Amino acid sequence: MHTGVAVETELLDLLSPAHLPAALPSPPTSLPVAPRKGLAAAIMVGGMAVRTWIEPVVAGAQVASSFYDTGLLLVVKNYYNRTSSTSPAHMLEDLQQKAVSDFFIIYNLVLGLSPLLTAYGLAKLGDKKNRKLTIFLPLLGYLVSRSLLLLLILLEWPIEVMYGAAALNGLTGGFTTYWAGVMALGSLGSSEHRRSLRLIVIELTYGMAGFLGSIVSGHIFVHSHISYRQGTVLVACSIACYAFCFLYSFFVLKVPMPEGTCPASPAHSKPKDIDQPDSQLPEDERTAGNSGSCEDEGRGPLAPSKLIIAMLFCGAVLYDLAVVGAMDVLPLFLLKKPLSWGPVEIGYGNAAGYMIFITSFLGVFVFSKYLRDTTMIIIGILSFSIGILIMAFVRQTFLFYIARAIMLFALIPLPIIRSLLSKHVQGSSYGKVFVLLQLSLVITGVATSTAYNKIYQHILDWFSGFCFILSCVAGCLSIIPISIVAYKQHSRSGSLEILAE
Repeated sequence: MHTGVAVETELLDLLSPAHLPAALPSPPTSLPVAPRKGLAAAIMVGGMAVRTWIEPVVAGAQVASSFYDTGLLLVVKNYYNRTSSTSPAHMLEDLQQKAVSDFFIIYNLVLGLSPLLTAYGLAKLGDKKNRKLTIFLPLLGYLVSRSLLLLLILLEWPIEVMYGAAALNGLTGGFTTYWAGVMALGSLGSSEHRRSLRLIVIELTYGMAGFLGSIVSGHIFVHSHISYRQGTVLVACSIACYAFCFLYSFFVLKVPMPEGTCPASPAHSKPKDIDQPDSQLPEDERTAGNSGSCEDEGRGPLAPSKLIIAMLFCGAVLYDLAVVGAMDVLPLFLLKKPLSWGPVEIGYGNAAGYMIFITSFLGVFVFSKYLRDTTMIIIGILSFSIGILIMAFVRQTFLFYIARAIMLFALIPLPIIRSLLSKHVQGSSYGKVFVLLQLSLVITGVATSTAYNKIYQHILDWFSGFCFILSCVAGCLSIIPISIVAYKQHSRSGSLEILAE
């Protein structure tokens, strides 16, 4: 009897909560509160990360630009075709070509020089207040100025109205401020190690959107229009794309926090084993205020080198001089004998040009794992210089494609130069530095375009490929400042290793 009572007591003790296994809790009826909060936070952080992507704006704006450029060219051509219709037939084409050429010389000068008045001020304001200012304000200018072309078509205004549209576009920042703002946001949202790849991805997006827009725009212009007013649908599509980009940049886009941001002050710090998604916080103003400060602190004792910055500017300007000059003359070179290309061949040639965006991206994707930034820049410069030298002696179509194939890395230098610049200036100065670089490139482009066209006209009957040889020389000269940057960086990194030891 006592034995039975003892066994029963032992069994009750074993079945008590104190002896139950802790690993077998009762199944919960619903998801615990903590995991649900964590899942919601992860979804929210992911959503904020997507909203920091600048690629939708870049793609939309470039498609819109492709539509507009095609529409403007054909509208101007049709306008002067009507106004010159009373001229003799044998002179009609020459008069039309001269009128169109004169229009675009003035239009491009106004478009290129008017941003000089406002670009730096807008960039400085964007660095202080909100970096999105350098994105949505130029897009607003694009939207209004492009709408003037639609009104010109519908109301039959004089073509000179487009000079005012170009001035309005430039005074709101234009491409100079817009592209500097894009590069600043791309630099903020990437670490120093991956910045070169990040910027070349933006360039790839730009190129592929331009390729798509260029293919589609001609078909829309020819097949979609209102009564006899060709270009209305195409220009309306361009305005719609710009409207989307403006609204997206104003209401949806968020300025990313710089990667590698400093931890919070001790009073507000979190345990080190908890990952804080600081780079995805949505507050634009706080980002603008803090951008770059921690990244700069992480660079250790290296102070920004004025010599390196100056050499990067010099290399970018020389390389841009080489590229802009050659690309301005190239279409004229292809149209004359011995090549005498028609519309189909020109289309294939343009497609080959856009392929450089893909090959340059793949080059950076591979090279960035093994090579320094300066080495990648020199590879890109050599790729362009050798290819454009071959282009000077092209007399058959297959040689053109060989020259284009050699230039497969020609897009690498400028994005990598921007990446290097961002590593040698404070994050709070990205906008100002990038807009100064873009202004330098714009001034170089305007001067180079005029000079190369004049040179080409004078040597046309002697040797039409001479301008390409000049570009090859300018490209090779741009290697000198980049080599100085490489030497300075190598010597400074060696000094740091000695200090570390």
